Amino acid sequence: MGRFILRRLAFFAITLLTTSVLIFTLIRAAGGNVAAILLGKNSSAEEIHKLSTELGLERPLPVQYFEWMGNFLHGNLGQAFRSKQLASHLIWSQAPVSVPLSLGGLILAIIIAIPLGTFAAKNFNRPSGAFVAVLSQIGIAVPVFWAGLLLSLVFGVHLHLLPTGGWVPWSENFVGALRSLALPVFTLGIVMASTLTRYTRTAILDVMNEDFVRTARASGMSRRVALIKVGLRNASLPLVTVLGLLAAEMVGGTVIIEKVYSLPGISRMILDNVTAREVVVVQSTVMVIVVYVMTINLIIDLAYGLLDPRIRVGK
Repeated sequence: MGRFILRRLAFFAITLLTTSVLIFTLIRAAGGNVAAILLGKNSSAEEIHKLSTELGLERPLPVQYFEWMGNFLHGNLGQAFRSKQLASHLIWSQAPVSVPLSLGGLILAIIIAIPLGTFAAKNFNRPSGAFVAVLSQIGIAVPVFWAGLLLSLVFGVHLHLLPTGGWVPWSENFVGALRSLALPVFTLGIVMASTLTRYTRTAILDVMNEDFVRTARASGMSRRVALIKVGLRNASLPLVTVLGLLAAEMVGGTVIIEKVYSLPGISRMILDNVTAREVVVVQSTVMVIVVYVMTINLIIDLAYGLLDPRIRVGK
């Protein structure tokens, strides 16, 4: 198990390094003359040259990259040119919105999808099982923003149960913050649960046709017990992989959800800084998100190794 963890940590480090190079290269390539953009159209060549020197933009790109990564690893994420605010402060100020939203949506998706997927697999040849399968397919087909607008219309406009947008800080009103996140978390959770329900149903049906399940049934185990004790346990392996994919999908969904519900989260902050061409803030924030998603995937990889010993020994 120790070697397996070390291999995963090494893969994590290599992937992180490769991704950081891509982020740095793509953002610099798409940014144009950063100094000229920050100063505006009426800036002179001398002013542009002076700012480029101050920002270190005239140095070779490898030097700029290693300086940025060195600062990043030491917690120095840089600062915005116009507001002079530290990127770390901007991120931490939005994290109380984005982190509960993304994790809450993922947890809710698991809570909804596993029982529904198991139910659909158990009743695959009945109308109730077919209904769940069709419902999950509809959920996959519906875009996130449409789901957000529909749920806002139902629970906010017609039923007046929850706010349809805006944000109440945790420090001001804890219950108000929960109410602000209720619809966004529910929307994100429902969308991701649709995909996970479909995969759960398929994985369990595949496992239930295996010989070891037939052996369990032949030994006197009921279909329901075999489904839960044998089927769901063995189906958990491919489901863990799907969770890793959903962790990446979660980031894209969070961007749309924050826009639909007017939440001041990290995704919205990134879009604002992209518009303002705050290159340092954008690349550092994107890197933080990458680390966040990769950490979730690392945890899922380790869980996969615990569930399947063959993975740990490299078989």
